[in-house]
Order: sequence, then C-alpha cells, then structure tokens
Amino acid sequence: MPDAEILAVGSELLGTQRVDTNSLYLTGKLNVLGVEVVQKCVVGDDRARLANEIASALRRTEIVILSGGLGPTEDDITRDAVAAALGRTQYQDAAALAAIEERFRRNNRKMAEINKRQAMVIEGAEVLPNPRGTAPGQWIRTEDCRTVMLLPGPPHELKGMFEDQVQPRLEAMLPKQCIETAFYRIAGMGESDVDALIAPVYSKYTNPVTTILAGAGDIQLHFRARCSTTEEAKSLLAEVCPQIEKLLGDRIYSNDGASLEETVVKLLRAKNGTVAVAESATGGGLGARITSVAGSSACFMGGFITYTNEMKEQLLGVSSEVIAEYTEVSEQVAVAMAKGVRDKTGVGYGVSVTGEAGPESGSGQPVGVFYVGVADERGAEARRYQFPGDRARLRQLGTQWALDMLRRRILSAG
Repeated sequence: MPDAEILAVGSELLGTQRVDTNSLYLTGKLNVLGVEVVQKCVVGDDRARLANEIASALRRTEIVILSGGLGPTEDDITRDAVAAALGRTQYQDAAALAAIEERFRRNNRKMAEINKRQAMVIEGAEVLPNPRGTAPGQWIRTEDCRTVMLLPGPPHELKGMFEDQVQPRLEAMLPKQCIETAFYRIAGMGESDVDALIAPVYSKYTNPVTTILAGAGDIQLHFRARCSTTEEAKSLLAEVCPQIEKLLGDRIYSNDGASLEETVVKLLRAKNGTVAVAESATGGGLGARITSVAGSSACFMGGFITYTNEMKEQLLGVSSEVIAEYTEVSEQVAVAMAKGVRDKTGVGYGVSVTGEAGPESGSGQPVGVFYVGVADERGAEARRYQFPGDRARLRQLGTQWALDMLRRRILSAG
C-alpha cells in the first residue's frame, strides 16, 4: 500500500492568520482508503523551493498531493513547480480554457487575460474539472508509477474535487486496505516513563504503528493497524492492546478520546456524586475545566478561590496555627482546604489545590511545588508534586493532577 505526502502551497499559510485545514481533510480521506500520510509540508510562493520539495517527496513517497497555488496570478506557482520537478513542459488545454470562459459567462463577468494561465496543463496530466471554481486540478502518473495531484486551495473546491475526481481514481488504483485505530489517554506518568513501560510490547510490531504524544500531564497513545480487511486490522489491535492495558492499568483514564475532565464528570454522574473545589495557586482553573464539560451542573456544586491565607481561614476554616506552622503550601493546609470545602458545601468530594506557581515563592517552598487534597466520607488525603515549567504550565499541571487524584478517589470508592 503506498504512502502519501501533502504539500500545502502558499506564503499566507506561513503567517499567523491562515491555517492549513486542507491537509487534515485529505488525511482523513486517505486514511479511509488505507493510505498513510507520512509527511506534511507548507511551502511558500517560491518556484525553485517548491520544485525541490516536490522532487524530494517523489523520491520518498508514492503519492504526492499539492493543495493551493493554482490561481491566475504570478504567485500561483504550483503548475510551474510541478512541471519543473518532473522535467515536463506545459500547454494550454482548449477544453480547460473553454470551461473557465464559460464559468465567467455564467456569472456575467469579464474574464481577464491572466485567467488563461489556469488552463495551462502539464504534459501527460489528466485535467480534473472544477465546477466550484476557475482552477482545474491535475492528476499525473509518472514513469516510475508515482502519482502527483494538483488540487485547488479553497477548501470547498478541494473537497468537491477530491470526492468527485480523486477518490474514484484512487479507489481504482489502490489495493483495498483498512486502517483501524486504538487510542488511550494516560494521567500520572511522564512520556519517558510510559515509553519505558510499554516499549517491550510495541517495539515487537511494525503493524500496528505506535505513536506517543505528550501534553501537560496528559500522555496520548495511538495504535494504527493497516490491513486489507477491517477484521485483520482489528485482530492486530486485539493482540497488542490488551498487553498495553495490563501494563498501564488504571493510569489509562480514557480509550475514546475523552478528556480527563470529561472522564471525571462521567464518573461522578454515573455514581450520583458531587464535587466542590478550593483553589489557591490555580486561581479557578480547576473549576473552569470541570464546568467546561456539558452536563457538569449535575455534579459540580461550586468552589472557593482562596488566594490569600485570610480567605483560607475565613471561607474554609483553615486554622491560622496550621498555616503558621506548615505554610500555606503544605500537605496539612491542602487537607484542611479539602475538608473545609466539603463541609461548607455538603458535597461528596472536596478537592483542593495549593502551590507555588512562580515566578517567585511566597511560602518558602520551591516554585513548582503543589499539594493536591481530596476529601470524602472516608477521610482526606493530600499529595505533594514537583512540576517543571513556567507559570501557565505549572497551573495547568496542578489542575491535571487534581482531576486525576479525584478520578482515582472515585474509582477506589467502588
């Protein structure tokens, strides 16, 4: 089964105002056909640079798809660059030109002379009609059985052309294959720790392919099996995934893509549980994550942002003597905050976060030290964490570990 590369063409995509969404669409469509996208690249409006990228891609990969750069102006360079990379000439296609002229007539517009550039076709290419725009696409098969596609940049034009013109050609050309995926999200472990634990399993397989993605306290595992039938692909995943699940155990919090806050809300609602939060260093971030989930009002009762010691004492009933002895960033204060918010609100679970997010420490604890507390009818506990990163990352990690500690507490209740 051939692999594919996608080249998105246009200097505007290298700025901050435009995002290449076409490659996401194309990847999804190719995956359904069993084609793996192995590389993507954004190239500005430079003929020589683009021609070099196309030539390099064709040395590596069987299918190369270009999106954009088929307009009428001088900075629309895709046709020229592909022709240069293949060492082919171009000619003006009479049928393509007639279709462009007819589109202008239908819209009661005068066609500029420059629009004739869009009718230039690379030697040996099949023209792909574009009823949604003026830029026809092109389909090229090279002497060494590589496939090059030139598709328009506007998404509605590209999607229509792919579904009407490209997909039938690919289906006729490709052997039937299917891709099946398994997806896990993991909390409470670093990327290197996850890899060290599961590498002895996944490294034995080239199919399925394993990808590990790291976020702020959130590791994602992707397994992609590619076979001629869905049943074969599912069988491969059924061989690998149970081994992974056994190694990771309850560190896996999601196998359907759900976020940690979505998982926590689902658990609480399933058990008719309720939660309230007491936050210091995270400044409301924990409550914001929980309430971002639709349906969270059934289980989230509210919270306190007790940013000062006085607020911890007045609103949560934390003892001033405890703060004086252990500091506001301590296991003892985290426990007292969790108990206090639970007592004040009458919820099943009280969760607290206190820590030093920096850039300077106010408690004497090192920047990056956080304590997370959870209280329920069985009592209360708190754990110390030392996080790396800047202020925003530290606050995000604080909420992540608080959610995971709550998740585990709910699960342990049976």
